[in-house]
Amino acid sequence: MSRGETVTHERAIERSLHAGTLGQMFLAAAERDGVALRFPRDGAIHEWTHRQLGLRARRLAAGLVGLGIAPGDRVALFSETRPEWTLADAAILCAGATVVPIYHTSAPGEAEHVLAHSGARAVIVENAAQLAKVEEIRANCPDLEHVAVIDPVPGAMSIAELAERGADADGALIAGIQASIAPDDVATIVYTSGTTGPPKGCMLTHANLLATMDAYERQLDLSGDVVIFLFLPLAHALARVTELVALDVGGTLAFWSGDAARLIDDLAETRPTHVPSVPRVFEKVHTRALAKGDDGGRLTKTLFDWALATGRTYRRAERRGRVNPLLRARHAAADRLVLAKIRALFGDRIELALTGAAPIAREVLEFFDACGVLVVEGYGMTETCAAATLNTPAEFRFGTVGRALPGTGVRIAEDGEILLSGPNVFAGYYRNPEATAETMDGEWLRTGDLGALEDGYLRITGRKKDLIITSSGKNVSPANIEAALRESRWISQAIVYGDDRPYLVALLTLDMEEAPALAEAAGIPFDAAAIHRDPKVHELVQADVDAANARFARIEQVKRFEVLDHDLTHEAGELTPTQKLKRNVVNERYRDRLEALYDPS
Repeated sequence: MSRGETVTHERAIERSLHAGTLGQMFLAAAERDGVALRFPRDGAIHEWTHRQLGLRARRLAAGLVGLGIAPGDRVALFSETRPEWTLADAAILCAGATVVPIYHTSAPGEAEHVLAHSGARAVIVENAAQLAKVEEIRANCPDLEHVAVIDPVPGAMSIAELAERGADADGALIAGIQASIAPDDVATIVYTSGTTGPPKGCMLTHANLLATMDAYERQLDLSGDVVIFLFLPLAHALARVTELVALDVGGTLAFWSGDAARLIDDLAETRPTHVPSVPRVFEKVHTRALAKGDDGGRLTKTLFDWALATGRTYRRAERRGRVNPLLRARHAAADRLVLAKIRALFGDRIELALTGAAPIAREVLEFFDACGVLVVEGYGMTETCAAATLNTPAEFRFGTVGRALPGTGVRIAEDGEILLSGPNVFAGYYRNPEATAETMDGEWLRTGDLGALEDGYLRITGRKKDLIITSSGKNVSPANIEAALRESRWISQAIVYGDDRPYLVALLTLDMEEAPALAEAAGIPFDAAAIHRDPKVHELVQADVDAANARFARIEQVKRFEVLDHDLTHEAGELTPTQKLKRNVVNERYRDRLEALYDPS
């Protein structure tokens, strides 16, 4: 890292509030000027300043205290990502209570597990639909005393009413509560989305989260006008840390509209400087960008490919400090004609994007880099407050998940498992000492992932439980193959299979947003119900499977595939809320179809 970069990052650290607890951080942030939250609603853009957020949070916190919520009590949050989520998060922490997020997509039974297991005394729900889920299972949650809603529902207590009860509270009330909260107290219990088994409650302390925030702030350039696009579920650790970092450095959280069909449009219209996301969103932006080149004829495609090649050459030369006048002129033309238009999918102020939670193909990262958008990959778990390793603008290596964050230790066990340690490692699983003991080896957290260290950069090679062992005894990690397949413009999801079989097969799903273009490319009428069966469509998909196969050894190549007539969803229990594959569920549900791919008839 150069001296100039060090100074820039230190300026970002100077913006940190360096609070001892998250409640203290929220209260200190309320003394700042500037916009804290920006969000679209009812056809207009709304803003809350840091002072407005702080005032509302103090009043809602006092209202919770008035209900009898005491320090250490668990208060659940059951809502989509929206500004009121952040308001409730701040209020619960200011009241000294422990925040228990519930994914907004959770079914009643899933919400029951979190509410009952955590012993939540209160829950804040988003709307009538979430309220109905809670009422359905409330009898099975003996500790649950209070329910409040964000969007008013007749007969139910709203958070506006609750805040009104706390409007006249003495400011010393919340300050006194905060004085009793220690850094090692549990700030939040985050239930893992769980690709296998029931979710476990990760206890994250104030000290855990503050150490993680400090590490992010030291590694990333968060000076100037920081605007962070927020659409990930705030029940997810990456989104939660993003929220906290943004407020800690005086940045702005720019919320999406809540309409999944408008997500990419929201991204451009928000004009963020930073975008944290899971790979599936970057893959969809990549797909939309590819469509710009593919749908314009041979001349457009030739220009598109030339511009990308020029962008790659320019970025390599720029990092070596060897950009000659001719290359600069060529890049200016490529940028004007193609690259800037792709970059505009992120708005016109993008500085950095971050991805984590699942593998992403290196080729996708290199594509965006050529266009002038650096997307860096990080790695971590809920148990480590999201990222424990991170590529940064100053030090990155595509194909890896970066180096350990300051204070974090990384080592590789004899069997290849990644072990992590540091102040960001959780305090254990709530009411589950057996699972905690299985996961911790002294100070080291067993991640369940396999990896290798290369000059300090961590490369993920697979997940222990996901390894496919073929009939010839070869170990194959399916995740990277699936990521390569999802690079196809036409493929939405890929499931690779092959345990104790002579070769790999796959189930694929089509990206229905691209299906009309797929039909046009195949020269057939578009029929959403039949497109997955058309032989000409299979020929196009096969070409992309062949391209993905070319990156892997023969034993890792997909020999046969079937295209499903529907996508995988979280609602069907096939994906986690962050779009990770629930492999055991999918393999069991589609086992007959997977096995049929080995039938020579």
